[in-house]
Amino acid sequence: MCGIAGFCNRQENWKRDLECMKERMAHRGPDGEGSWISEEGDVALGHRRLSILDLSDRGAQPMVSHSGRYVISYNGEIYNHKEVEEKLKADGKLTFLRSGCDTEVLLEALEAYGVREGISLCKGMFAIALYDRRERELWLLRDRAGEKPLYYGFVGESFVFASEIGTIAALPGFYNPVNRDVLDLYMIYGYIPAPHSIYEGIFKLEPGKLLRTRAPYREFTEETWWSMRAAARTGQAAPFAGSRREAAEELERLLKNAVRGQMQADVPLGAFLSAGIDSSTVVSLMQSLSERKVKTFTIGMDRRDHDEAHIAKQIAARLGTEHTELYISERDAKAVLPKLADMFGEPFADSSQIPTFLVSRMTREHVTVSLSGDGGDELFGGYGDYISLTRAWKWMGRIPGPVRAAAGRVLSAGPFAKKEGNVIRGNLLTAGTVEELYRLSLLSEPFLGRLSLQAGGARCAYDEYESGFLPGPLNNLMLMDLSMYLPDDILVKVDRCAMAVSLESRIPMLDRDVMEFVWTLPPSMKLSEGVGKQVLRDVLYRYVPKELMDRPKHGFSIPVSRWLKERELHDWAAELLREEKIRREGFFDPAAVRRLWEDFEQKGIWRRQIWHLLQFEAWLAGRTQKNAG
Repeated sequence: MCGIAGFCNRQENWKRDLECMKERMAHRGPDGEGSWISEEGDVALGHRRLSILDLSDRGAQPMVSHSGRYVISYNGEIYNHKEVEEKLKADGKLTFLRSGCDTEVLLEALEAYGVREGISLCKGMFAIALYDRRERELWLLRDRAGEKPLYYGFVGESFVFASEIGTIAALPGFYNPVNRDVLDLYMIYGYIPAPHSIYEGIFKLEPGKLLRTRAPYREFTEETWWSMRAAARTGQAAPFAGSRREAAEELERLLKNAVRGQMQADVPLGAFLSAGIDSSTVVSLMQSLSERKVKTFTIGMDRRDHDEAHIAKQIAARLGTEHTELYISERDAKAVLPKLADMFGEPFADSSQIPTFLVSRMTREHVTVSLSGDGGDELFGGYGDYISLTRAWKWMGRIPGPVRAAAGRVLSAGPFAKKEGNVIRGNLLTAGTVEELYRLSLLSEPFLGRLSLQAGGARCAYDEYESGFLPGPLNNLMLMDLSMYLPDDILVKVDRCAMAVSLESRIPMLDRDVMEFVWTLPPSMKLSEGVGKQVLRDVLYRYVPKELMDRPKHGFSIPVSRWLKERELHDWAAELLREEKIRREGFFDPAAVRRLWEDFEQKGIWRRQIWHLLQFEAWLAGRTQKNAG
């Protein structure tokens, strides 16, 4: 796990500028750093290293290929690098290795087979910058699911890229303005969906994409090398023909292979363990493959109503892991708030970032690599919204569209509109498809359309999703989330929180073979009788008793709304949302923000947009302070 950065057309002071970028992402790679510049002086690559495989200097980056043609700066892990190495040798493409790290194998595969074919051979998580010295061509590539981040764009006349947007913003002379077009999207979702970023001219490379730019590096092209949509459609077109028991056996085999590959490390390794199905499955498989006790980590809060750490402890005891738990106070959690804006580099308002950071920090005290169960909800139908939306659409779909639309107009207009709930229900009734129902459910807050001063023209993957792309409501809802919510919220949160403490996070559920197999399964093997993750549960119950797992899930919740009523955080929030300040900044309607805050202060009405606004304002304050400095 590392951090990468670089630029084109920035010859003057290139060493200073690259050092600034590397310093800004030092947390991503505290074990080493390196720089490389092309013979022409117009392409510079930087790297920060967190050593995982081959801890010697032989694994240092940027790394030059055996032939000298290609140079790579890469963040991630190739879990099947041994298989790729064997293929290279069998095909006569490789006779020796200078190191024991996956970087060298990846680099030689990209040269030997070409970038597209070479990367398709690899299973792993990665963000790659590859420079072809002969063609003077720079390639950027991102992994299939979007585990590792990669930002790119133009700063003045320079083409730039980096693992984190804050690294780009650290460049001397960075004055790209705030991207007002994305503010509406941010206020809806609490994060900025790819390919957009908070800055004009800076973008996120989307999962499964590659980008090419050639001298003089004024333009670039993008293409897809792997697609979740294509994998889903291919899988549904060739459905699994076996029974649910056979599906569970195949899933267990694939997950074991993924876990085995991701347990490779020359440093201490462990796993996050909540009381959920996903992480419990990962830990169960890890322990079944290990001769030693697997190290597992859980945090809980000193208020029992906000966590399930005691259940995780029981699961760990059942599996026989070496379990570490830490109960934190609300004071500990609140102390994270000042770190968030700098940690994420752009506004990000998923409050579960707080416990994610805390468990990462505690875990890093014991290990350098940690596996997690992320991705299970999106792949196996685990979210409660999937249940409620499919149920709602089941009865809504029986009512003719014109009748629903008319009823919706009645509820959302006239005397009925005096009740906010009627307006929300009325809008939902106008949905023509289950995908539209999902989108409208996320747009239900009445303040959304009145907050941003500029109507945003930016669109996201949910907006672009083709209704009925896959058979069945559940399949489409899961694919929507795998296309946006997972890579742009969940994986962002995991990466930034873990890397902030130099911890590598690995996610077996997002193994290529697992994802492609899961898309062959019928929806009934995922969600049935109001319970999701059916086939995944079948795997888990081979290791953990069903009665220990079959219970209402509470999760680890952060009581943000209660905290903001307490004096210290109330004063912090009130200052950030002060009407005069909001008016002077010019991003949001000060009257609408005032009304939103007053409804909370005076009536106790909590809306998630309050937290979204606070995280934006905290980020903006940090940006303003840095610019002033």
